[in-house]
Amino acid sequence: MPLACLDSLLATEVPPQIPDNGSAPLIVDVHVFVSNVFDVNILQYTVCSALLLRLSWFDPHLSWHESTDSRNSITLPSNLLWTPDLTIQEALWVKWREHNPRARVSRKGLVELYTALTTKINCDFELLRFPSDKSDCNLSFFAFSNTVEELKFHPKAVNEIVSVKREYMVRGLKAQVPIKHLVPSFQVTISLQNTAVKTTMALVVPGVAILLADICGSLLPLRVTERISYKVTLLLSYLVFHSSLVQALPSSSSCNPLLISYFTVLLILLSLSTMETVLMSGLLARGYFCPKIRPNPAPREEGLDTTNPGPRSEEPQRTVEGPRKTWVEAMDHIFLLIYVAVIGCSQLIFVMVWFWWECKSDPPPSKTIPHGGKPKI
Repeated sequence: MPLACLDSLLATEVPPQIPDNGSAPLIVDVHVFVSNVFDVNILQYTVCSALLLRLSWFDPHLSWHESTDSRNSITLPSNLLWTPDLTIQEALWVKWREHNPRARVSRKGLVELYTALTTKINCDFELLRFPSDKSDCNLSFFAFSNTVEELKFHPKAVNEIVSVKREYMVRGLKAQVPIKHLVPSFQVTISLQNTAVKTTMALVVPGVAILLADICGSLLPLRVTERISYKVTLLLSYLVFHSSLVQALPSSSSCNPLLISYFTVLLILLSLSTMETVLMSGLLARGYFCPKIRPNPAPREEGLDTTNPGPRSEEPQRTVEGPRKTWVEAMDHIFLLIYVAVIGCSQLIFVMVWFWWECKSDPPPSKTIPHGGKPKI
């Protein structure tokens, strides 16, 4: 670039315009280097990421001959050149590392611009199988200051994350240009996978342990008064666990986590088991369905042994018809068998639903109502 042209760039007050590429749009190659993904918040549906953008395009007006300047490239402040004015659609906030980064201009007119940013975006997490969920988060970059006839992006995404000690891992990156777009744009999709083994152990294992403890408590005899206190204590403890769990799990308008339904079913089963214990213990305490007790008839005088007379009992003796179980205890045993069968079936159904059931979230309003379309009331 001649020094005279550089002086004219410094002296001009007209904002830089997009390079003229004739009838074809200007091609801008974009390399998106994802260096970090952090602060994944499933309760607020947000995720933060650190990106490095490499933008490159040709501007023939910035080229120069070797005889004019022997340098192969020079660096210029980006405010002296035309650069795409990018806006991220899903961003809640964007922090650019440099407000005026320097661009490298080669002798042939190739402009290279590196700019780093940190952003917090909204992400539609698919939490049906939380904590083994997989989600795609999109970053849509728009250049609203230009038209599709003037500018076109060729994007490419590169994964440069080196840390593996995190809850959500980046399993894939994809960059593409949307099929239908009114302004120049490109989209970067970050595929996230939850690898939180700690969350699985902290949620699923306590639920199964409480069910096993409840089954063991049902093996205590009904006549043991500690059985009711054991069941009530177990139910109250699970209520505290369930209330804290509901606050920790995210909620959505569609496709809520299956664990919410799973732990609600466990709460219903524990409540039924506790009510059965209280009911059967009450029936047994009131004497219902107890074995019949009848007095022995008094021995006849004629059958008494006169050679060895002994003291005669003044009251007739009372005997019980054998040590058989009461009907209440038999019903309690039958309930225990049915209860164990229901728990086994519920666990099997949950596993089948976990692996084979699919849930599709409702489409966003932007897809149900096209641009310029009349909304349905």
